[in-house]
Amino acid sequence: MCDRDHFETDRQEYDALGLVTRKQFGVMLGAGAAMMLPQVANAVTVTESDVNVTTPDGAADGYFVHPASGKAPGVLVWPDIFGLRPAFRQMGKRLAESGYSVLVVNPFYRVKKAPTAEAGGATPIQELMPLARALNETTHMADAKAFIGWLDGQTPVAGNRKIGTQGYCMGGPIAFRTAAAVPDRVGAVASFHGGGLVTDTPNSPHLQAAKTKAQFLIAIAANDDTRSPNDKTVLKETFAKVSLLAEIEVYAGAHGWCPPDSRVYNEPLAEKAWSRLLALYGKALA
Repeated sequence: MCDRDHFETDRQEYDALGLVTRKQFGVMLGAGAAMMLPQVANAVTVTESDVNVTTPDGAADGYFVHPASGKAPGVLVWPDIFGLRPAFRQMGKRLAESGYSVLVVNPFYRVKKAPTAEAGGATPIQELMPLARALNETTHMADAKAFIGWLDGQTPVAGNRKIGTQGYCMGGPIAFRTAAAVPDRVGAVASFHGGGLVTDTPNSPHLQAAKTKAQFLIAIAANDDTRSPNDKTVLKETFAKVSLLAEIEVYAGAHGWCPPDSRVYNEPLAEKAWSRLLALYGKALA
């Protein structure tokens, strides 16, 4: 997960298995050179802008992109530890082209405006740990309320639809807490290689999420599952007890396989996760 830099071990393991190539690891990485994502079939024309969202702690910078005409359900995107950068702008725009009003946020706005990782997904994780450790349950919940409130105030957002939220890496538990912070608005939650979804504390993100009425998609990295093999069982049992719909699956990819600038990006598995995300939003935000 993001509390340790397992990259080199992961790279060697997955390269040996043929699950991710050296080209996928090393070509064109950096804040301005994310690999291109596949194009959306029947993509709609979108409008995009840089925005600032007022929160209890200041002004958070973000990227807002939505269909150029009509109303579309809102989606709040929490990036991984590498933050808001070209790769996540690509991902947000692609989602907007699929019919959603998307806000991608800089979770580290209290310290620094984006980009917060100068080399994007190639930045050493240890350089970013102070930023991640400055966030906590209180900041997660306060920011979630502010960002969802801002989305609801935007003309392109379909206010009669539920809102979706998705998180990557450290963004996974924040997405869970977003649903807990605004349970009447969030109808769908997705976590991709989320770190720290299950803890042994009373305020564990998975326990908070279980008190909502959202639908969930939880995509777990294979190496995260190896390190914490009981998490998937805990998640399944917790959501089953409260009759929440939750698709929980371990993917063969390494932690971080979804963003196109990740050193362990795996396009086939990222596309599978993308298809499941669209299926979730198609049901829960319709």
